[in-house]
Amino acid sequence: MPESCFQLGKQMLLFAPPENRKESPKSDLEAVKIQAWWRGTLVRRTLLHAALQAWIIQCWWRLTLARRLEKRRQAILRVFKQNEWAAVKLQSWVRMWRIRRRYCHLLNAVRVIQAYWRCHTNASRGIIKGDYRVIAKEVHVKLEFFLGSESCIMTEHLLLPIKE
Repeated sequence: MPESCFQLGKQMLLFAPPENRKESPKSDLEAVKIQAWWRGTLVRRTLLHAALQAWIIQCWWRLTLARRLEKRRQAILRVFKQNEWAAVKLQSWVRMWRIRRRYCHLLNAVRVIQAYWRCHTNASRGIIKGDYRVIAKEVHVKLEFFLGSESCIMTEHLLLPIKE
């Protein structure tokens, strides 16, 4: 082949050496324009391909960062939940302990009163009946005194200091 050949992409471009030129300068100018157009097309195709690859990598990286952020958020949320649960549990134990202590104090007071009145009834030969109930935030105490022909009923409602 007397002409030199260059292959760009799938199309072959032919260049004639300057000493073997048989065509007019106008056809050379048109060939140069066609070659420039083809090179521009190839460059644009390559740049488009590179831009698409960069876009794919950026999308993958954003997805990876979002997954990492979600895992981190879940871990922080898990730790926060454990701390909150521990605080709530401790608060409920302290409230239970305080209410139990108050209940035991009232129960002890009721027992002291009952023991005192039992001794009193034996001494005076009267009868004392009594009962108590613990309902929600209250202690209901009811005492009945029978001394001979007289009777007396005492009812008391004591509030327990319970916070909601």
